[in-house]
Amino acid sequence: MNLNQSYRWRGLDLATSEHCHVIANGRDTRIRGAIVGPDFGLFYRIKLDENFNTRTLKIERADGAALELFCDGAGGWSDDRAEPISGLRGCVDIDIWPTPMTNSLPIWRLDWQDGQAQKFAMVWIDATTMTVRREEQLYTRLDPTHFRYQSANFEAELALDADGVVLDYPGLFARD
Repeated sequence: MNLNQSYRWRGLDLATSEHCHVIANGRDTRIRGAIVGPDFGLFYRIKLDENFNTRTLKIERADGAALELFCDGAGGWSDDRAEPISGLRGCVDIDIWPTPMTNSLPIWRLDWQDGQAQKFAMVWIDATTMTVRREEQLYTRLDPTHFRYQSANFEAELALDADGVVLDYPGLFARD
């Protein structure tokens, strides 16, 4: 995938606005985004390797709180002090709340067929509180531009563009 594109979403349940830019060149993919909400603002950076495995993540909130995580590409995670995070072992992808951009990461990594379901162990990050946890998620390709997303207590049908980036996340986000 070769991509040099900006995206904008508006939050439907929260009064949020997001602008992000993706640069994919075949060697790596870099994503930079900014989100402004009713009581927070944040900037995030994600670097993926050539196989779309997450390698680095940095989130900085406007109030000064920051989170930086590193992955070896095979599910071994460490923090900004190079301390291993054993609870995230085996997670390759990340899911940052509140952005639909990170829903593309597991979709980009696989060669999907219609009806195919795939379970992922995700590093789930609430950027509004800077909490991190492991979360199991299930993605099912319905057709080339629609995926069903499921987690423990949530389900949605995501509409995607031809590059696998969310256009519509019902009730949560819509692309401008």
